[in-house]
Parts: sequence; C-alpha cells; structure tokens
Amino acid sequence: MAGTLILCAGPIGNLADAPPRLAEALAAASVIYAEDTRRARTLLQHLGVEGSVRSYFVGNENERAEEIRDLLSEGATIALLTDAGTPAVADPGVTAVRAAIEAGAIVTGIPGPSAVTLAIALSGESGDRFVFEGFFPRKGGARAKRLQAVASEERTTVLFCAPNRLASDLGDLAEFVGQRTCVVCREMTKLHEEVWRGTVAEAAAHWSERTVKGEVTVVIAGAAAPEPSLEAATEAAIGAIEEGERPSAAVRRIARETGVGRRALYQAVIDR
Repeated sequence: MAGTLILCAGPIGNLADAPPRLAEALAAASVIYAEDTRRARTLLQHLGVEGSVRSYFVGNENERAEEIRDLLSEGATIALLTDAGTPAVADPGVTAVRAAIEAGAIVTGIPGPSAVTLAIALSGESGDRFVFEGFFPRKGGARAKRLQAVASEERTTVLFCAPNRLASDLGDLAEFVGQRTCVVCREMTKLHEEVWRGTVAEAAAHWSERTVKGEVTVVIAGAAAPEPSLEAATEAAIGAIEEGERPSAAVRRIARETGVGRRALYQAVIDR
C-alpha cells in the first residue's frame, strides 16, 4: 500500500504562527524533506519534534523526487517543508507532488500562514480578485512580458521580490505602472515588520536608497478598466447586421459584450 505525502506550510516569519497540526505531521513523518535543512531544524526544535531531515531544493528536487516516489511506494509517510509558506507555491514541491501521484500515494497538507494573503489584507487593495506573479524572471523577453502583463492587469497584483533585486524590480515596474499605488511588505510577522505605502515610482526611488534585508512581498493596485468604445461597438453591431443578424439582437449582444449602453448603441446604429 502506497504511503502519504504531507505538504507542510511553514511560518512565514514568526515561528509561533506554526499550527499545532504541523508539529503532529512532522513528528509522524518517516522522513522530512526540507528546502533548507538548517531552518527546518530550527523549526523542529521550536516545535519539540525530532526527525530525519533531508534536503529538497531547486538544485536537487528532481533527484529527491525519485527518492520520495520510492519511499512512498514502500508505504512511508513523507513530510515536505519549505522555508516559508506552502510547498509548490513559488517554492519547490511540484516534483514531489507529481512523484506521489505516480506512486498512487495520498497527497494531503497542513495549511499555514501565507505572505500573499497577508500582504493583500495589509495593503488596503481589493482581495476579491487578484493575480499572483511570484518572482519576476531576471532578464530578457520573459521579464518584459511579465512587466507588460502587470501593466494591463485590472486585478490586484501580488509578487515576491528577493531583497537584492527589489530596487531593480520596482525600477522596471515604474516604467510601466509608475503612478499606480503599491504596498511593500517586508519581514511580515517578524520583529522588524515594515509596511511601506506609495506609488510604484515613489517606491522605486525610496527602496533604491536602502539596503534591503528579509522577505519582501509587493502588492500593486490593478489597472483602471478601459472605457467602452461606442464607436467600436457601433462598427461591430453594423457588421453583425450586415451579416444577417437582426438589428435588435445585434445591438443587445454587442452592448452586453462591450459594456456600452444599449440605448446609446441603438441610437448610434440608427444614425449611421
């Protein structure tokens, strides 16, 4: 019978935020795979748990995933622990989950603190709909593409920034969304927690003059929705009518699709 893989969400800063079930899961595991074994042992000591700890990080996760699959096939209980937050969410973990699925193992998890949701809550921006960008690519076309995506994104955007790249990330963002509001959350839940507020352009200037330490999460307000174009909607409705659609049906459909007022659109079609 295949074993169980437990995805263990670790505290994002303050060790006291670790839920009681995390200690239970780690104590029950045959092996604990951790992104950083030193930080994992600090957490285990805090929780009063002893266990066998092996490394599992970007550089060796493919190799470790094979080990995990073999152990799960033998019926072992494996705990996967990342430094902060949830495994497989902007952190190593996907290969282990896929290995567990291949082995027919149970995949479950211990939920925990999230830098993404806490940063949104602290920001004052809408959390009803948001997009998580993770870390930006370091350079090239992939980076430019992601920056352009943020520029056109109408939902709140959340991204992680390495402390040594915060200034460059904000500087590039300022070229695309400089006047949008943003919140920079540093060292959340820790002793020196800091929440900075301003525009992206102001953030780029402010953080370029500082030496940054610790975990950083940035929240950026969404872009304003574009105003619906009556002219474009009129052209679309006339085109549909010319193709045989009934005028009233065409106007009603195009108005719904574009957000243009139905009466205004109907009048514009008549005027044309």
